[in-house]
Amino acid sequence: MEINTLDLLALISLVTVATALLVGGQGRGGWQLSLLYLLQLVVVASMVMMAGGEGIISTLQFSTVGESIGWRLDGLGLYFLLITVGTAAFVSFYMAGPWGEAYQRDGGSLRWLQVALATNVFTMLLLLASGDLLSLFIGWELASWAAFWMMALAGGIALKVALRYLIYAMVGAMMVFALIVILYGQAGSFGFDEIREASVQMERGTTILVLLLTVAGFGIKMGLLPFHLWQAPAYAEPPGPGSAFLGAISSRLGLFAILLVLFRVVDGAWIELYLGFMNPQTLLAWIAVATIIFPTFTAMRQNDARQLLAWHGIGQGGYMLLGIAMMDPLGVAGGMLHIFNHATYQAALFLAVTAVIYRTQTSDLNHLGGLVVRMPLTFATMLVGIIGLAGLPPMNGFVSKWLVYRSLLEQGEVLLFVGAVIGTLGTILSVYKLLHNTFLGSLRLEHQAVREVPITMWMPMILLSGLILLTGIFPGVPLQWVAEAAASIGLPMPQFNLGGVIAEGGSLDMRVISGVLLSGFAIAALIFYGAGSSRRVNPLDNYAGGHFLYASNRYHYSNNFYAGLMHLIKPWYRGIFERLEQIILLLLAVIADLLQGLYLQRQPGRVALVVLVLLLWWSTL
Repeated sequence: MEINTLDLLALISLVTVATALLVGGQGRGGWQLSLLYLLQLVVVASMVMMAGGEGIISTLQFSTVGESIGWRLDGLGLYFLLITVGTAAFVSFYMAGPWGEAYQRDGGSLRWLQVALATNVFTMLLLLASGDLLSLFIGWELASWAAFWMMALAGGIALKVALRYLIYAMVGAMMVFALIVILYGQAGSFGFDEIREASVQMERGTTILVLLLTVAGFGIKMGLLPFHLWQAPAYAEPPGPGSAFLGAISSRLGLFAILLVLFRVVDGAWIELYLGFMNPQTLLAWIAVATIIFPTFTAMRQNDARQLLAWHGIGQGGYMLLGIAMMDPLGVAGGMLHIFNHATYQAALFLAVTAVIYRTQTSDLNHLGGLVVRMPLTFATMLVGIIGLAGLPPMNGFVSKWLVYRSLLEQGEVLLFVGAVIGTLGTILSVYKLLHNTFLGSLRLEHQAVREVPITMWMPMILLSGLILLTGIFPGVPLQWVAEAAASIGLPMPQFNLGGVIAEGGSLDMRVISGVLLSGFAIAALIFYGAGSSRRVNPLDNYAGGHFLYASNRYHYSNNFYAGLMHLIKPWYRGIFERLEQIILLLLAVIADLLQGLYLQRQPGRVALVVLVLLLWWSTL
């Protein structure tokens, strides 16, 4: 049997899992795994350059219940897979050296962490290469369980939040299973092409049900409002490199599945539906804006660096969905480009925070400060990462957010634009809190002996920082990958070149913008350092009213950052957002109690009959 590149990639991924199991806990084992991830990245990169629009079909095929199960990797799957394997390569290198040794000394199992990472990559490959509904469901479930494993590795609180994620994942799985049953009933097949042909004839009620099950079932994994409550704790508690991997790519699998089903599997007739109050496109856009705003202001309240980044990970998913929901060339380009951009700066930021924890043994922002003089490379990584996260030039996050904003304005969606901008302003405020409280201000006495992390830790961070900057100056490179992904599911793309996007209402050339900005910074640096008027001061020389502030005092203004702002927004914040959380939890509790009561009556058949009747009634609407 002839083995193509997809089969070869799957084989290498399986070998990586086996290698992690055998030697993942040994010193040399980490470097062997890093080489295997690098090899996977090379294979994926070659597939991106050679696959074209047809994709690559695996020679492995299975049959069950009279249906064939197979795998096929096209532009959309290749785009997500490139991000997945690339992130895994950086993370693996990070934990191959001193960090992994320290992790084992503290009682952690490096072997099982490596196995969890390799298993996540392999199961994500199965999901991203889905060739039919059965392989999609199998990959979805395996990837969900692999993510649970990585979340639960640390035990304690991590296990509790992982179990909470598992509950949400099971609810989502049931919705996905119901979706598959409905689509199979319409087409009599699990094949994507057969379902697409049959979906043209679907009744209005069935189409609405498919839409709702797709967005809700896969949106739970993505962390869309109101299904986001599990995500931030689950991504913040795993071991540092695990958080970097999960935060960068795992939650985006939900967006991949939504795109696959709504634009590849199902005919686009759902776009023309009217739900009684708005069309699906507008509904998705408002869900996206709510997902941007709520987690962003929640992040502002966090005093733990990992929690702050995890909450921002939820909000950034809103920008992705918002751009795609516009369904115009600029919006699609911005939303899908943001997937790549977010993966780069989210991974860099989590690795930087992990480096800080490695040296200081804390991620509490009220117990850090002044580390720029001790950890300059880590500071540089976090600075680049937060500029990208905030969507400011010249980093790559600016390009994708600019495209989304342009799309909103060109389509006259002023309220959606205002909501997205509010989210960006909140992001800027909260990431400044992260940067300042960690690296600026006073260096605490207990951190006087802190030094920069070893090369195996700062090298991946610096490389990611360089990638964030380069893809910000030359966005045409990732836009080429985006174009192939969008073409595979029939979404439009604008014209672009190496520097940005070419549009009638105004083009974007990041080469010019970056040149002006970097020239300004260079001139300012020459003036500052050439004037000869500056002098270095001791970062501990802080005074208030003529009195020296000792490290034991709580007058350091980084403590309770934005307390004044939080006091102003607290009334409406608690009145809206916190009550929304309570309502969602109450609804879940009521549903759980009802189901428990029904089953305690030992009448599961009657429950199933009622559900079946409701589904049939809905399908005939």
